[in-house]
Amino acid sequence: MRDQDSFVRLAGEDLDGTAGEWELEDRQALRRVAGLSTELTDITEVEYRQLRLERVVLVGVWTEGTVTDAENSLTELAALAETAGSQVLEGLIQRRNRPDPATYIGRGKVDDLGSVVTGTGADTVICDGELSPSQLRNLEQRTKVKVVDRTALILDIFAQHAKSKEGKAQVELAQLEYLLPRLRGWGETLSRQSGGSARVGGAGGVGLRGPGETKLETDRRRLRTRIARLRREIKDMRRVRQTKRARRSRNAVPAVAIAGYTNAGKSSLLNRLTGAGVLVEDALFATLDPTTRRSRTADGRIYTLSDTVGFVRHLPHQIVEAFRSTLEEVAEADLVVHVVDGAHPDPEEQVRAVREVLAEVGADRLPELLVVNKTDAADEETLLRLKRTWPEAILVSARAGRGIDDLRAGIEARLPRPAVEIRAVLPYDRGDLVARVHRDGEVLSSAHTGEGTVLHVRVTESLAAELAPYLVGLGATGATGGAEPSATARDGGVPDAAERRG
Repeated sequence: MRDQDSFVRLAGEDLDGTAGEWELEDRQALRRVAGLSTELTDITEVEYRQLRLERVVLVGVWTEGTVTDAENSLTELAALAETAGSQVLEGLIQRRNRPDPATYIGRGKVDDLGSVVTGTGADTVICDGELSPSQLRNLEQRTKVKVVDRTALILDIFAQHAKSKEGKAQVELAQLEYLLPRLRGWGETLSRQSGGSARVGGAGGVGLRGPGETKLETDRRRLRTRIARLRREIKDMRRVRQTKRARRSRNAVPAVAIAGYTNAGKSSLLNRLTGAGVLVEDALFATLDPTTRRSRTADGRIYTLSDTVGFVRHLPHQIVEAFRSTLEEVAEADLVVHVVDGAHPDPEEQVRAVREVLAEVGADRLPELLVVNKTDAADEETLLRLKRTWPEAILVSARAGRGIDDLRAGIEARLPRPAVEIRAVLPYDRGDLVARVHRDGEVLSSAHTGEGTVLHVRVTESLAAELAPYLVGLGATGATGGAEPSATARDGGVPDAAERRG
């Protein structure tokens, strides 16, 4: 294995004196000391979720692609394990057409894995894929240590990083849905009741006749009840989120969603663009709870920027379903700013994985602005290759502040513009309307005359209705057949339609 320091790269620096720094200090306030094992020989599913992975060995099955793809996938798994609080000791990859249905890796490779676990003193094996309950059980029996798959590892990270009520509910729902088919009592603690009759050679006996493993059935029923309750709570939270989106829609405030691969620097870009002060950490899935901030274009239009949860290849479907209400922030946006880690070994694979998840939530049809971040950490050859691959992409560095002005201009150019173009003369006692036009519309030109403020603007239909009593000349582009503007408008210096077309 390569040096573990190469598994994680800098995501970007936070701003000084922000709430994000306080959250980062709180997250790092309690860290496990490496080498002090707390592994239990017989633990329940609840205790299992509370454990932090420690000394781990990684295992991957290479079924397609190149050996570089397999190594990149295992490197990402190592970064996930370190984010969860583990120390990666070794990594193994096996070339197979498909994973073994019984043990994930070949049976001979399981013996090699057992030798590595014994030799390194590891207490956990992490597999780079989602294992079936039988695969988990067989590997644990053969290696004599706890076995965790990629899905459980990602869920563990989400459980550590969730802060808001909605985020915690979404993570718990995903965990329970993952756990339900695998509920078997870790360490076979539920096999103490056998039931049946006391026949010679049978499983029964004195004191063992009875209903059998009722505790397992009871636990499953309790899990289903809890899952149903969490779904109702998340549905209620979803209504609140929809109400907020509807309010922004009524006010015609364009929404921009920052999406991308985990640890690509999305939160750092949000801090650079808006000064939000959100948490920035050199870790995968550092941001789970979406943050929305208001920003303003150079011509005064207001729009919102939302930081969203990061994506990863083979993102567990439990996560996508549980976080669907959060991911709808992306689907309902007017523009998706897709952030790519330019210093990653395979940025093209990152883009493919993100677009795959965006398609699942119906956001693949939205306008997309591709942003290559961390250009200060990428070599020139890589940047030239990415520029040839994505000629419309904007290259930035959130940490160094490079390219941020180009990014702002790119966002502003792609924002939807108000639909109605009008000319109006507003009396000087209607300064409130003038302020609203500047805040919510696009001012093409303005002038001051003896009658009032002459405005040539693009506004929403609702605001145009309020300005109707003050319209002069051209009421709306295409609505009056390009009527000649009034003398007041010409005296105020507002160009007529012919001049604008010319």
